[in-house]
Amino acid sequence: METVKTAAKAGTKKGISPVSIMIYMVLALLVVIYIAPLLWMLNVSLKTNAEVFANPFGLPSVMQLGNYIFAWTKGYLGKAMFNSFLVCVVALVVSLFLGAMASFAIARMKWKMSGLTMTYFMIGMMVPVHCVLIPLFVRFSKLGLTNSLVGLMLPYITFSLPMTIFLMVGFFKGMPKEMFEAACIDGCDIYKCFFKIALPLSRTGLCVAGLMTFVANWNELLLAMVFISDPAEKTLPVTLTYFVGPYATNYVQMFAAVVIAIAPTIVVYCMFSNQIVDGLTAGAVKG
Repeated sequence: METVKTAAKAGTKKGISPVSIMIYMVLALLVVIYIAPLLWMLNVSLKTNAEVFANPFGLPSVMQLGNYIFAWTKGYLGKAMFNSFLVCVVALVVSLFLGAMASFAIARMKWKMSGLTMTYFMIGMMVPVHCVLIPLFVRFSKLGLTNSLVGLMLPYITFSLPMTIFLMVGFFKGMPKEMFEAACIDGCDIYKCFFKIALPLSRTGLCVAGLMTFVANWNELLLAMVFISDPAEKTLPVTLTYFVGPYATNYVQMFAAVVIAIAPTIVVYCMFSNQIVDGLTAGAVKG
């Protein structure tokens, strides 16, 4: 009995060590650093311009929900959000499907060009979008793909594939080889091995790659600004630029629009945060 009490006291003392306290203090500070700007932005979006200039860090006297109504209707955020959602979802599904198939072929199939193919895709991660912007615009203009959401989906899919393949190859390589050998003995062909074994077991990796692809495409501005000129086809990041004028800016309406724009990514990240941490850890260990 005394041994149990001694062990319990030792565990309690160990749990409140100075090192642990310092770690929690640093983590709490990081939480404040990351959360405080979001809360301040939400606070400003509920004020009037006069209140912002008079007391930028104070609470609003009356919550101005009209700022959000203006941003959604007069600022055309509703249509822009639909365009962004459509483009991002299509690019997400296509890039995950093609990337998963290419990753499985590189990681699990035996063929001479697998290493060279992996290198080819990794080179794509080092090519900035600015280098191909003008050639893409010229080519898409000749094909009639400018000023359309389809012309925006294609480069989004292309630039999403290298990161998706990089992440998924690590997951597929970490799967036991004996599992696929047993499946082949039971009569599974390569397609059944991929769709019925590899793909279900790589759900965590798909969540990580999918979230990174979705957030990157949701916040992308340069391609959308260059390729799309029709206001009805504008995506959300481009529409946000309309709230900043050359001579004056309505800050409260602009902040309301920004809150609406970042809300989907925050919700998606909170929903899949556990899968993201587990996926990155598993990919690092298995890869």
